[in-house]
Amino acid sequence: MNVVITGASRGLGKAIAHVFAQNGHNLILTSRNDVALYNAMQEFMTAYPNISVKAKAFDLSIKQEAQAFGKWVLDLQVSINVLVNNAGLFDPGSVYNEPDGNLEHMMAVNLFSAYHVTRALINQMITQKSGHIFNMCSIASLKAYSNGGAYSISKYALAGFSTNLREEMKPHGIKVTAVYPGAAYTDSWVGSGVDPKRIMEAEDISRMVYTAAQLSPQACVEEIILRPQLGDL
Repeated sequence: MNVVITGASRGLGKAIAHVFAQNGHNLILTSRNDVALYNAMQEFMTAYPNISVKAKAFDLSIKQEAQAFGKWVLDLQVSINVLVNNAGLFDPGSVYNEPDGNLEHMMAVNLFSAYHVTRALINQMITQKSGHIFNMCSIASLKAYSNGGAYSISKYALAGFSTNLREEMKPHGIKVTAVYPGAAYTDSWVGSGVDPKRIMEAEDISRMVYTAAQLSPQACVEEIILRPQLGDL
């Protein structure tokens, strides 16, 4: 099985890549940071020598780059079994006081990247009559919170994209799952002062994604909602 993951050099994307690689699946990866991506690729190739790992850096917030990534994947001439739209970014701020352009930036990174990558790859999946698309939304897609501003708006939009895509892909045998994780400890939390035991582990989310990808063709997990045991921060 070939697994395409965006935002794969760190955080949840990297954790998801690990769980698929551990189970013998080939990886096709991208992120914006070419050095971090190269290091992640080397890590995967060393840890999992029996799988294929392909990686190339693209800035998916730019439409042409997202389309170029899709073309690069298609040029590999392999089946696309799983697509994880994980590329994302959080810029804090409230609607009334966040910097001008914050909404446009959040929409470009958190929504348009998934939209354009999916459009680039979806026809091959339709031809295959199979595939599974995971869109990494957020608890912020379901519940607005202070200082969430444009980020929450963009994640609400990504959830709407997922719901619409799910309906469109039903007749084509393609599954669509929206993932709504709460706070999970990744390197972005380092130095935050938050106790890692107060929030989830990145592996909690990656294991749920992997499990959802293993079901029979007749079953589709439409939504995965995960929160820390004690609730949101």
